[in-house]
Amino acid sequence: MRIVCSLGDPHGIGPEVILKSFLKMQRCGHSMVVAGSLQVMEFYRHLLGLPIELERIDAPALSQNLPPCSCGVLPVISVAEPETILPGTLSAEAGALAIQSLQCAAELCRDGICDALVTAPIHKEALALAGCKDTGHTGFLGRMFGVPSPIMMFADARTGLKVALATIHEPISRVPSLISSMDLEGFLRQLSGALKRDFAINEPSLAVLGLNPHASDGGVMGSEEGAVISPAIERLHNAGMHIEGPFPADGFFGSSRWKHYDGVVAMYHDQGLLPFKVMAFESGVNVTLGLPIVRTSPDHGTGFDRAGTGTASEESFYEAAMLAISIAQHRNPTGPVQ
Repeated sequence: MRIVCSLGDPHGIGPEVILKSFLKMQRCGHSMVVAGSLQVMEFYRHLLGLPIELERIDAPALSQNLPPCSCGVLPVISVAEPETILPGTLSAEAGALAIQSLQCAAELCRDGICDALVTAPIHKEALALAGCKDTGHTGFLGRMFGVPSPIMMFADARTGLKVALATIHEPISRVPSLISSMDLEGFLRQLSGALKRDFAINEPSLAVLGLNPHASDGGVMGSEEGAVISPAIERLHNAGMHIEGPFPADGFFGSSRWKHYDGVVAMYHDQGLLPFKVMAFESGVNVTLGLPIVRTSPDHGTGFDRAGTGTASEESFYEAAMLAISIAQHRNPTGPVQ
């Protein structure tokens, strides 16, 4: 499989975790290429003293066979070269490079040149300084591929935990109205289908969390469970889907009930991500479901406080690459793109 990595914010830990992951991937027969900046990658390779050879490559050259990671040479497509590289700092130039890198990498997957995209972390404020209106990878890729509502899901291979978010980067004040107005049933069908296609789970079982404390206790603490969430679950259950809920989120995770399901649906960002990151902070992976391309990412941010120090852990990025390969193989069991 051919994996393309977007650079992420060049002032964050993205280049470091890409390089360290490449060292680990030398044990496999897959290929990796970075879309971004040879200058940035060389800066961090030299700063960290990593035994990797970098090679500039043009996008058209990818139509030929890429060498496997085991050869020790990491190809880099330079979409732009920054005037300055200042680890740990916020800048419009860094945000612009991050989004150019993402665009190039996504196009390589769109055009069938690469099999999967692994994105290094971007900084939302840097994107805004660069004039980008998207708040993250998911929104950008959804707009690029004409997918109005791609699903953000987090997966951990070590525990088996998978948490999908019904709403993503939304203020808490907006969540109830969004849940009430969204096509929750369609969202759950899409999630079930993605688990079948991308994770080879023949009959996925889903647990749905309630929005309100205690899942509203029969309507005492909110109406969304009775009006929206429970009816959607009941209709899907009657149609043959393995789905249960709504469950109170605190007891659900505290009792380890999540272990009995293939996927958990949280109503909002922190409801799902707080327990997930407690259990899988180093190894968790963010995967975007519903896109025509395969896209994964580490579940951490740019780590400006660690950028350039050599202390960033590559575990989450490496796991993201391994999951991307697995999903790509499920989608294309006959082999990699030629």
